[in-house]
Amino acid sequence: MVHIMEYTYLGRTGLSVSRICLGTMNFGWQIDEAASHAVLDKAVDAGVNFVDTANMYGRVDYEGTSEQYIGTWSGPRDKIVLATKVYAPMSDWPNDRGLSARHIIAACEASLRRLGTDWIDLYQMHHVQRDTPWEEIWQAMETLVGQGKIRYVGSSNFAGWHLATAQAAADKRHFLGLVSEQCKYNLLTRHVELEVLPAAIGLGIGVLPYSPLHFGALSGALRKQREGVAGRTVLHAPDRVEPHRAALEGYEKLCAELGIEPTAVALAWLLSRPGVTAPVVGPRAPEQLDLAFEAVETELGPETLARLDELFPPIGKGGPAPEAWAW
Repeated sequence: MVHIMEYTYLGRTGLSVSRICLGTMNFGWQIDEAASHAVLDKAVDAGVNFVDTANMYGRVDYEGTSEQYIGTWSGPRDKIVLATKVYAPMSDWPNDRGLSARHIIAACEASLRRLGTDWIDLYQMHHVQRDTPWEEIWQAMETLVGQGKIRYVGSSNFAGWHLATAQAAADKRHFLGLVSEQCKYNLLTRHVELEVLPAAIGLGIGVLPYSPLHFGALSGALRKQREGVAGRTVLHAPDRVEPHRAALEGYEKLCAELGIEPTAVALAWLLSRPGVTAPVVGPRAPEQLDLAFEAVETELGPETLARLDELFPPIGKGGPAPEAWAW
């Protein structure tokens, strides 16, 4: 089946990215180099031009295996928007982690070597570091932009006020600042709707939801359990599925009525949310991408969206803070 990929701008930038972002956390951890290359090939052939990794992914003794696999891939580097991250420990030494200027610059250069590229399109802070001043962080990022080693800066796992504080500091320096925020967001995890999404929308920061299937719980987990399907869904069943069994039963029934696979519905819901640029999907095999592509072509009607809110209620009264809990 031929799928038609859609594209949008990354936040307030003029950079066009696919509505599906290929996440590569499984590269090195779950799948080997050849399988990783097959996933990349399938994604790019279908029009995905947005690939996300991190220096810690696939880590074996801090080797950055996921980045290495992308670096040995023979695909069209000039056609993809390549994103990676900095923050996690990359050795046992205290300065090989965090967001100091020293580590940001050293980690970027190490990522460039592993990725086999001259530049990183989107360099993301993997987590906030409260004890490093924004002046230091932005000075380091400005240096990398000036050297042509990165094009844009993003964040991940930031609170709404972190986005605002970071952007205010960048504005004072007349620097573009943050253009994306990668956060955990799915039907079962909706906390970001309170503060992160409103802040991101107000600041022109694109939202990249990770864990869009809640570790497989939203991929038809109960059906797969009944059918004895091996894999991540069953592996995480006790802590990821059981607390939500009633909601998931209703969800899978709704998906069956719609005639759409649960994975596609979960991703289509995210694609319908305000501020969302592209969910980050992390397949372990090329064929697992097909449902992500289907989601791009799936439009959920008002009744379906209302039913999903009933099954997976937003926080409080729904919507942004403070109205979610106040008058």
